[in-house]
Amino acid sequence: MKRTLLLLIILTVGQTAYAASCESIKSLPLPQSTITLAQTVPPGGFSAPGGRGADAYKSVPAFCRVAATLTPVGDSEIKIEVWLPESGWNGKLQSVGNGAWAGTIGYGAMAPAVTAGYAAASTDTGHTGNNANFITGHPEKVIDFGYRAVHEMTVAAKAIINAYYGSGPKYSYWTGCSTGGRQALMEAQRYPDDYDGILAGAPAIYASRLQGTQVWASQAVHKSEASFIPPAKFPIIRDAVLQQCDALDGVKDGVLENPTRCKFDPKVLTCKAGDATSCLTPAQVEAAAKLYSGPKNSKGQQLFPGLQPGSEPGWNTLAGNQPMGLASDVYKYLVFNDPNWDYKSLNPETDFPLAEKAVGNTLDATNPNLKPFIERGGKLIIYHGWSDPGIPPMNTVQYYNNVVKALGGPSKTANSVRLFMIPGMNHCAGGPGTDRFDGIGTLAKWVETGKAPDSIVASHQTAGKVDRTRPLCPYPQTAVYKGAGSTDEAANFLCK
Repeated sequence: MKRTLLLLIILTVGQTAYAASCESIKSLPLPQSTITLAQTVPPGGFSAPGGRGADAYKSVPAFCRVAATLTPVGDSEIKIEVWLPESGWNGKLQSVGNGAWAGTIGYGAMAPAVTAGYAAASTDTGHTGNNANFITGHPEKVIDFGYRAVHEMTVAAKAIINAYYGSGPKYSYWTGCSTGGRQALMEAQRYPDDYDGILAGAPAIYASRLQGTQVWASQAVHKSEASFIPPAKFPIIRDAVLQQCDALDGVKDGVLENPTRCKFDPKVLTCKAGDATSCLTPAQVEAAAKLYSGPKNSKGQQLFPGLQPGSEPGWNTLAGNQPMGLASDVYKYLVFNDPNWDYKSLNPETDFPLAEKAVGNTLDATNPNLKPFIERGGKLIIYHGWSDPGIPPMNTVQYYNNVVKALGGPSKTANSVRLFMIPGMNHCAGGPGTDRFDGIGTLAKWVETGKAPDSIVASHQTAGKVDRTRPLCPYPQTAVYKGAGSTDEAANFLCK
């Protein structure tokens, strides 16, 4: 509260004093913060640390690069950057999210935002390195990673924008996927005043159970030596899924429009004798069935959703040689505080509740009450690929259904929150589905004009060339072929 009040004072009395050169921003008196860099970057002149991806920044126009370290509590060391277009600022802020454990500034996502005229902001969430090394002995850094760093960055970014331009952003937007999707919903739930529009992709919002399920998936395929499914067999499972279910949506195109309609049983691939590359052994059939079903308790009740048919090419994410590092680290360092914890000892029925108690308040973003965000006019677009092999997409559907219930039904939700499930898309991008679309542009139009998106045109590319377009439909609608014209053109589909 004190920090916010001080920043309000800065915004009120410091407007004229700091609306000047980029270099003068370094003297901006942000509370509990140190501005470490304020430097004008010429067109195409940015180079990421280590010189990575230089080509990605060649088209970025001139901007003022501001870096700061925020210390809201004693053990915090939150690094942020704010990039301010030198000319052509559109009057808006676009903040970008992180992936996995974060630990870095999202330069690659900031560049297109600035190129489009936005002021852009990003944070490392309070630690360096995309790993769990910051956890032990640093509970405040875990809170920074969980939610505090993004909020503190947002408050500071708005003050820096005001100082440079002489006015704050008229509209503020957040975009992020995976961890960035969790950050997105944390903002909507905890800090409803921070953003006018939020774009949340494949949100890792139920971290306690999600990470447990990711560990459980590895446990399932390593139950015995015979349970492991060699990656060479993933394509045959997908082929069998498509053979059974591809035409259910009226179009045979290698993509399941709604995989929940596909009642695929991997038993159809059971080897008649021995083992072969074209079939599954009984132990492999059992492992595959578990990946689809998700963990259950001793009464057969679902503890977390499983993966969807169509996700098989990416099963190496959770069903590879080792458990997903982030998932096992959550349980090692945050649930059991034991670096030697063996993932094969996981018991979902008893350990999921332990995880919720240990990390739920910090990492879980499952609160469906978005009324404070909505009552101030906030708009939220959630999206998730049906073929996501890392975060089971039905968890996002379940969260959305909880939001609908909390807000009083679909009609009261549709004006503020919409979910788009993307057929054939993997985790955040990729896959045979139409995974490219203008999420921020769609969101901004909704916020600024009040026109909700009844569909979003998305595309698929091969070798950089668009070879298919389709409408993405607000859940629970799906794209239905009109019956005439190319099935690779969005104009020939309706959302129903």
